[in-house]
Amino acid sequence: MRMKALLVSFALLALVAAPHAGKASSAGEINDAANATLHRFVEQNPSAEELGRKAAGVLVFPSVLKAGIGLGGEYGEGVLIVHGNAAGYYNIISASFGFQLGVQSQSVIIMFMTEEALAQFQNAYGWKVGIDGSIVILTTGAAGSIDTDSLTSPIIGFILDQQGLMYSLSLEGSKITRITR
Repeated sequence: MRMKALLVSFALLALVAAPHAGKASSAGEINDAANATLHRFVEQNPSAEELGRKAAGVLVFPSVLKAGIGLGGEYGEGVLIVHGNAAGYYNIISASFGFQLGVQSQSVIIMFMTEEALAQFQNAYGWKVGIDGSIVILTTGAAGSIDTDSLTSPIIGFILDQQGLMYSLSLEGSKITRITR
């Protein structure tokens, strides 16, 4: 029974990822979308600009598609930006179980606040959130200011939808892998 659920999960994940695999984004398309995502993020959260300057590296997934019908999955492609330059391209993928229905697109921004955290990420093959590194998901307070209570974490993340930062979401269990572009 468990094997059947796992196979169904992977089939659903393949359906989610298939549109992206057929038309893989070029490095230029990913860079343009990442820049637009960062611009929107800073516009909505002005204190994020300073935070981004302090980061050793910023990983931006402009569009992570999540879909589910009982079982769910997500897929997206992004770019790691170090010192203002593209330092590599990555995908994020995960499967989930439990009641879920629908399709949602969101942006994910992960900031590596220390050189050590960035190096551990870059040296890993198939970095899994929660196992290879924990990400503290930050939210905003009043007037769009970023809640800085968790800024001691070496890795912080933000999940955005079309309206701005999203709350109570997790990247736990997502796998991030370097891709060629």
